[in-house]
Amino acid sequence: VQLQASGGGLVQAGASLRLSCAASGSTSSTRATGWFRQAPGKEREFVAALWLSAGKTYLSDSVKGRFTLSRERAMNTMYLEMSSLKPEDTAVYYCAAGRSIILSQIMNQKAYGYWGRGTQVTVSS
Repeated sequence: VQLQASGGGLVQAGASLRLSCAASGSTSSTRATGWFRQAPGKEREFVAALWLSAGKTYLSDSVKGRFTLSRERAMNTMYLEMSSLKPEDTAVYYCAAGRSIILSQIMNQKAYGYWGRGTQVTVSS
């Protein structure tokens, strides 16, 4: 599975951005896709994930109510709609896919076997 993330940029606080993650290759056995982010000097952290068979989304508490995860199945593309952005959302955002992942590990980055290159999101105050 190859993943290509895009859509990052520099925005002001309160603005919106939409990140895209396009998947290619052997995607049919993917069980979950997710977004993680890493701010400067910090560990990479979970943002959002989609359990594909159920179409159920999971969001971290820090982004609930502001971020939305969706999928365009025909295009094998996942979107992260980010609104009411805050300076603390500044990070490199990575999309990931898991084929052997189990649901209880959906927020665990170690459970994902495929990663795209990150896209930078910078939110100015």
